[in-house]
Amino acid sequence: MGTEDNLKQLPLDDLHKAANARFGGFAGWSMPITYPLGVMKEHLHTREKAGIFDISHMQLFDVVGPQAAALLSRACPLDASALQAGQSKYTFFLDDKAGILDDLIVTRLGDEHFMVVANAGNAAADEAHLRGVAKDFDCKIDALDRVFLAIQGPQAVNVLRDAGIAGTDLAFMNGFEPKPGWFMSRSGYTGEDGFEIGLPEADARMLVEKLFADERVAWIGLAARDSLRLEAGLCLHGHDITPDYDPVDAGLLWAIAKPVRETAGFIGAAALLAKIATGSAMKRVGLKPDGRQPVRTDAELFDADGNKVGLVTSGGFGPSAGFPVAMGYVSKELSALGSKVFAEVRGNRVPVDIHSLPFTPHRYHKG
Repeated sequence: MGTEDNLKQLPLDDLHKAANARFGGFAGWSMPITYPLGVMKEHLHTREKAGIFDISHMQLFDVVGPQAAALLSRACPLDASALQAGQSKYTFFLDDKAGILDDLIVTRLGDEHFMVVANAGNAAADEAHLRGVAKDFDCKIDALDRVFLAIQGPQAVNVLRDAGIAGTDLAFMNGFEPKPGWFMSRSGYTGEDGFEIGLPEADARMLVEKLFADERVAWIGLAARDSLRLEAGLCLHGHDITPDYDPVDAGLLWAIAKPVRETAGFIGAAALLAKIATGSAMKRVGLKPDGRQPVRTDAELFDADGNKVGLVTSGGFGPSAGFPVAMGYVSKELSALGSKVFAEVRGNRVPVDIHSLPFTPHRYHKG
């Protein structure tokens, strides 16, 4: 959190103020945290209809050139050359120890053209990292200045279709450029079907006006974005994944194809392969506290004998689940579903069950 004075403003800041958003600092930006609907109703609105999130704090990188695929295959545990045009892939920047510097989505837009979506808090570090790796490759990196909007929920596809927006036929984890200066993908950090659109500010203002003519649409703030992604079991960088965790600890090895591991051409490959061989002492798990009291980020976890066995990395109430939800890391021997641990909450030890992730089923449009 920053002070109001030194926070960056979203390009559509005036629209959020007109919508009576309550603002707070996040990753150096002044962000809408909630709107008058309130976090509970915003969350449920997204699960039932269509929510619009201003995610312009996130960074889009355009990577173009004859060695663009080779660069991304070095910078990420990814075979970028194997991606089809239009295909998106969840991946990471790893450090030499295989710690997660950031998680990203990479979309192939053409033979020599990729779009990389990075997290706000890491935008500057990611750009420096990518440019550092790119010194050895023939390609060009552009940090794009775009408004970035996410439209999420079961009605998102109909809202966009009714507004005459191209791209509603995309399958999950695909993206394209509907027109010059626009980028559109279909993924979803809420567990719901949804789209992300990066576009110039003037176009964004017209799009927002058009979308809000539809009564199924509401602005959704950062607080509900957090509860939605937590119910969906999705990681937040800086909390659930950090340079202290690798993809093995985090249970994200599924994002690194076996041939990519075997080729081992990416930064952090040696450390990751060693970790796969030895296995992880800690595992990322879902956590369901007994009762109605949420356990929060950074609460310590203990076993029945009072030994510290882990840490809560994200926690809150799950409005769709109907109970408190959390995730965190516990020692491997306590990571089985149904195991019980105890969270330290204001001096009390609250019983917590190891629960499967996600807490609410994903409803992505797989095509």
